[in-house]
Amino acid sequence: MAEPHDLTALEQAAAIARGELSSRELVAHHLDRVAALGDTVGAFVTVTAEEARRSAEAADAVPADRRGPLHGVPTAIKDLTLTAGVRTTFGSAAFVDFVPPVDADVVRFMRAAGLVSLGKTTTSELGCSLYSEGLVAPPARNPWDLANTAGGSSGGAAAAVAAGLVPVAQGSDGGGSVRIPAALCGLVGYKPSRGVVPGGPVGFGAFGLPTNGPIGRTVADVAALLDVLAQPAPGEPYLPPAAPADGYLGAARTAAPGRLRVGRFTTPMLADEPVHPDCVAAVDRAAALLTAAGHEVVEVPAPVGPQVWPLFEIVWYVLALAPVPPEAESVLLPLTRLLRARGAEISAGTLIATLSELQAQVRLGARRTAGCDLLLCPTLAAPQAPVGWFVEGRQPAEDFDRQRRFSPYCAVFNVTGEPSVSLPLGTTAGGLPVGVLLTGRYGDDVRLIATAAQLEHSSGGWDRHPAIWRAVGSANVNGGGVGRPAS
Repeated sequence: MAEPHDLTALEQAAAIARGELSSRELVAHHLDRVAALGDTVGAFVTVTAEEARRSAEAADAVPADRRGPLHGVPTAIKDLTLTAGVRTTFGSAAFVDFVPPVDADVVRFMRAAGLVSLGKTTTSELGCSLYSEGLVAPPARNPWDLANTAGGSSGGAAAAVAAGLVPVAQGSDGGGSVRIPAALCGLVGYKPSRGVVPGGPVGFGAFGLPTNGPIGRTVADVAALLDVLAQPAPGEPYLPPAAPADGYLGAARTAAPGRLRVGRFTTPMLADEPVHPDCVAAVDRAAALLTAAGHEVVEVPAPVGPQVWPLFEIVWYVLALAPVPPEAESVLLPLTRLLRARGAEISAGTLIATLSELQAQVRLGARRTAGCDLLLCPTLAAPQAPVGWFVEGRQPAEDFDRQRRFSPYCAVFNVTGEPSVSLPLGTTAGGLPVGVLLTGRYGDDVRLIATAAQLEHSSGGWDRHPAIWRAVGSANVNGGGVGRPAS
């Protein structure tokens, strides 16, 4: 029979509703796994075990008619996300003792929905890199192969979900930071349309590039967490698209997007870089499944090409200029210091001109793919990367360029604001996950989620687990297993 962590997030909530499990039991089970495996996979910077136990008891006391679809389920919050009263380091030794006085809106929403956070997940320093290897926690490692990175900047979130430490987690994505770790760790990583999820109460919006988003093992789990995150908040700079009547979970459960025209391309957009055959094969498989489902898949040019990289580069430099105490600058990582130094040299006029030209380029790209309901491409140019591969023996500028070449697809869709999801549709010869990127029209998150769910069903499902999943001894509640047979 299934262990509690074998159950999806929605199945765990259903087991609570049926009285088979309590939130308290689920939290205790997952905390045991965090204690056993958390440092091995580098999932957490801070574990809030006692607070989680208290929250679980409070969740169990809520009347049944006031419980949502994820009530009582364990989760985790990214260490870039403000969490009142909980150490939040932003992945940096410069903030190693920082405790925020306020919650981010998404944290407040998750708590109100009855989700129970087990702590803060590992991230890259200030969210500046696509790997999560810093000074405040062990590196985030891929549970499928501990020699490989779990990615970044939501690397700890992906490691936690893929290792069965939590069933679903909050992440954020400013240039692929949810989708990259999801692709590496065999998960679903969803970047919603700009404005769907609020980014407050602190921050300037970062030109609309970053947004909070969910990471999970199934499309339905991700959609259910998106329903929790996608709530209105006062003062947001971007008007959200209309909310779906049945929620995003309704779209995932229906899995009926209608007949679509899907534009396929594999040419990298931000680097002139060869694409690994396994990444192309995953796109081919997705295209075949979409065609079999009745959709029209057509070849299209990549929306933009490597010539736009200098524009992106300037924006990334400026975004690295988060406030840091002057006395703490010296403890920042070399890459962070490089990006901040270059950002400080960018004038306001140059930044405005860059943003204008970047917008012009993505508008031209939209015209090249006009008539397509969705775009299909690889998530990454290579399936995996070892821990330390970006850093060791390299100058920071080389590190930054290697990141660009590894991930030349995701960031474009942060500029456009379109919804984009990485789906674990491929594998390497050695059985490691390979992601594909499916991107929808701005505001059309419902159709993107429905299509992702349709692909999940037609592919036979992808809730599969690495060997480390069974590395902890049985912790079945009451010794009998719950919910459904083990897969």
